[in-house]
Amino acid sequence: MKKLLLGATVALAAVIGGPVAGWAQTLTMAVGAPVTSLDPHYHQLSPNNAVADMIFDKLVNTDGQARNIPGLATEWRVVGPTTWEFKLRPNVRFHNGNAFTAEDVAFTLARLPNVPNSPASYAVYAKPITRVEIVDPLTIRFHTAQPYPLLPLDMTNVRIVDKETVENATTEDFNALRAAIGTGPYRAVSYRNGDRIEFVRNDAYWGPKPAYERVNYRMITNDASRTAALLAGDVDFIDQVPTTDLAKLRNDQRVALSETVGLRLVFLGLDHLRGPNENSPFITDNDGKPLGRNPLRDVRVRRALSMAVDRQAIVDRLMEGAATPAGQFLPPGVTGHVPDVQPTRYDPEGAKRLLAEAGYPNGFRIQLNGPNDRYINDGRIIQAIGQTWTRIGVRTAVEGQTWAVFVGRAARQEFSAHLIGWGSNPDGSHPLRNILATVNADKGWGASNRGRYSNPEVDRLLEASLTELDEEKRQKLVLDAERIAAEDVAVIPIHIQTNTWAMRRGIRHEARNDELSRAQDVRPAAP
Repeated sequence: MKKLLLGATVALAAVIGGPVAGWAQTLTMAVGAPVTSLDPHYHQLSPNNAVADMIFDKLVNTDGQARNIPGLATEWRVVGPTTWEFKLRPNVRFHNGNAFTAEDVAFTLARLPNVPNSPASYAVYAKPITRVEIVDPLTIRFHTAQPYPLLPLDMTNVRIVDKETVENATTEDFNALRAAIGTGPYRAVSYRNGDRIEFVRNDAYWGPKPAYERVNYRMITNDASRTAALLAGDVDFIDQVPTTDLAKLRNDQRVALSETVGLRLVFLGLDHLRGPNENSPFITDNDGKPLGRNPLRDVRVRRALSMAVDRQAIVDRLMEGAATPAGQFLPPGVTGHVPDVQPTRYDPEGAKRLLAEAGYPNGFRIQLNGPNDRYINDGRIIQAIGQTWTRIGVRTAVEGQTWAVFVGRAARQEFSAHLIGWGSNPDGSHPLRNILATVNADKGWGASNRGRYSNPEVDRLLEASLTELDEEKRQKLVLDAERIAAEDVAVIPIHIQTNTWAMRRGIRHEARNDELSRAQDVRPAAP
């Protein structure tokens, strides 16, 4: 995985705006996406996960390249065909002083499927476990119905909570800070929804001590405002650097950048829920009348819409090169990448021919929905795609909304086509289980399958991969499932983002390909 860190150390006087009293004690960060909850099990969403990583810990952590490293578990091993054993870190305490033990782990896993109204549940990570065995306070065993090789990987998604504090707590109790008690490097002391979170350092933290005593974590969703706040000295650090500002910031001696190719795919979800003879909510004939069928259930139509997207133009003109055209969920260089699946070639004439073959020589009307404040250039991207679809005869109206409004509607399957993103880990099983698998509450599959895609062969290969302990065979099953979903145009991949952060010169940051913006990854540069 390519990783590039840009920056240098200069005297404090060269920091934007000159010397700032107490700058080494307080860090002010501005992030581009809102945090929707402090409940670490409420919503699988990268902004939430970043903040959760500051407050809570996981049994298995990941480094900047998403490789597994010890967290609250010091080691883990298979002790039987269907049994994993985890040794827990001793002498760890929650922010309230309670000792961390195996009881907290068992409680956390039991909680995952029982969080009310979760828009994208974490239940999938507990489903394979049929029984939790507490051997002693610092040893826990997970029993599964079948061999399950992904259990350590699953644990990188589960933040551990204090049983005593959370046993009767609601998601609102987390947001009110009554239940936001973890073992992490920071403790939340103030939370204003959609505005900011204030943290203080946990000086009793078991791991490396964070550099900053206090953190102001601001949510500035407007791109221009976020960059302006950095240049004015109002904040020290920003994420989701606007692509329109990259060239300017690269040449500004007051600023340092941190960059790496990411794991976030921006893609189009399509309506697979309505049957071939049902109306999709935002598709009509050219006169605006109900079509009487759902054209998106025809793979030729899905393929035509994919061929009509000029990915390279989006990367070059809208993303200013800060992205890579994509034909699948994961980039080259990681385990879940399928080498023979390439981005769909831009071919508007071929797209028109496919539409005609599918019975739509004159196209139809559709609405493309998307957020306008969540992903880099998301509002501009849906406008560009709408224009290219219109050119092939699919007359497209575009509607951008705030993330808070959009994501709720997407979760209720209200759209015909929508733009959204998914930040994976490097294993293809992650998007398969969450995005592409048939929705199955018993298995925890399809938690973020907002288009309700379903393919029995994809499900079969995924099911087989989840019990295959031979890693080479497991990976083949995963890649085969990804390949079939790509050929079936389950979703329309657009591009994989490059993760870019900007900061005052004199600050350094460890870039992460999972794009999480966490205060513990920011430190003063070495003198």
